[in-house]
Order: sequence, then C-alpha cells, then structure tokens
Amino acid sequence: MADSSATPASGKTFGVTIEKLSKSFDGVPVLKNVSLEVKPGEIFVIMGPSGSGKSVLLKHIAGLEQPTSGRVFIGEFDASDPATRDKVHLALVFQAGALFNSMTVYDNLALYPREHRLCSEAGIRERVMHALQILSLEKSAGQYPGELSGGMKKRVAIARALVMEPQLLLYDEPTSELDPVMSATITEIIATLREQTAVTTIVVSHDRDLAIAIADHMAILMDGRIRAVGTAADFKSPADPAIANFLSPTIDLKNPRFKQLENDYE
Repeated sequence: MADSSATPASGKTFGVTIEKLSKSFDGVPVLKNVSLEVKPGEIFVIMGPSGSGKSVLLKHIAGLEQPTSGRVFIGEFDASDPATRDKVHLALVFQAGALFNSMTVYDNLALYPREHRLCSEAGIRERVMHALQILSLEKSAGQYPGELSGGMKKRVAIARALVMEPQLLLYDEPTSELDPVMSATITEIIATLREQTAVTTIVVSHDRDLAIAIADHMAILMDGRIRAVGTAADFKSPADPAIANFLSPTIDLKNPRFKQLENDYE
C-alpha cells in the first residue's frame, strides 16, 4: 500500500489503521486479532488491565515490533516498514521518560535534531526553547534529570517529543507514578497540545479520569482482544460487567479480591 517515493508533508496528521493484528512471543499469544481505526487529529485512549497487551500494541504502532500476523498502517504507510520513519514524523513518550541522566534537559531535547542534522545549532536552540516554553520548563534547561521531580521528568519527555515536530504522538502510561494533581496536569498537557498542533494522539493508560476527560474515542483491551470501542461518554456507565468492574472497581473488605485469586489456584 505504501508509496516509497512519498515524503512527509509539513503539518499533516496521520490516522492509524490496525487490521487483524496478532502477536505471539515464544508461542504465547499476547495480541489476538486486534482491529482498530484512529482518525487523523483525534485523541484515542487504549485502556486495559496489566498484561492485556497495551504496550505491545503501542510498540507495533511505533514500528518497534513485527506482527505475527495482520498489519498496522500509519496513513497509507506500513508501520513495520523501516522506510516509514522517513515519511511520518512519529514520537513516543516512554512510561519512564527514558531521559539521559548524564545530559542536561536542554541537551536531552537537542539530541535528536543534532543526531539527524535537522538544522543549525541556532535552529536547534529555537526548537528546544520553544518546546520548553510550551511545557513551562525554560528555567530547567540547565538541570539534569536526577534533579527533577517525577512530574517534571514527564514534562521534559513530552517536550523532547515536541522537538521532533510529530505528526503522530504516542504516550505509554503518561500518568503512572504521579500524584493526582500532577496526573491532572499531564492530562491537561496532552489535550492542550492536541488543540495547539492538531497532532494525532494515541495514549495507553490505566487512568480512567484521563480517558474520560480527553478521549475522542477509547478502546478496552482485555486478554489481548478488543472488548469494546466507543466515545468517552459510552464508558461512563458501561453495560459490560467486566468493563464496569475494571473502570470502577468496588472495594469489598468482607470478600477481598485477593482471596478470590487464591481460590482460583486451589
């Protein structure tokens, strides 16, 4: 489907189409016949329990994993084709930030354009400082990651992604290990960046509040399969008991879940 002569279009955003994607590791299935469509410019949130395959799915979109079967397309380009990196500006914000501790915040952001010789040093500085300004991080340019709070590290990781001027922006658990206030802040940042740049945004998250607040569409992935897809409003009172229990679990001190798990192994 891909045209190898195509080049990135400035300002263009790309949708994502996942067609019957399956992935196994050592014969163990992780993704099972997953199909999804993400429209250009929307925020799409993928939720599901731990171990359901969310991060593996995100890696396939980023082209970091090869499917066992099925295809993933970014626009008309095959995500698994290395040539797609030259046609689509894609950025992935890793769960742990993946910052280089030996580099300042500024140099972490400048690394990609320097390595790829995208512009002059003056142009790199303009890109970096603009991204830091958007995330209110200008005063942290000379600091090292070890000097930053968890929330600031997340913001630096997002700023680094912005320096790449992405047409598709992927987030892996962006609010993990953050307190409620900082989680709300990161949620606001994701939504604001989409409004400012119109970038197609895919978020893998356990955070129900994030999904309900900003998702145009969301999907629930359970046991490697898509359980449901819909708008955020569709999931405020889900009819499926498994989804309802995942999104709004009750706490029963008289019949705790871990006791049920023990019984499952007897």
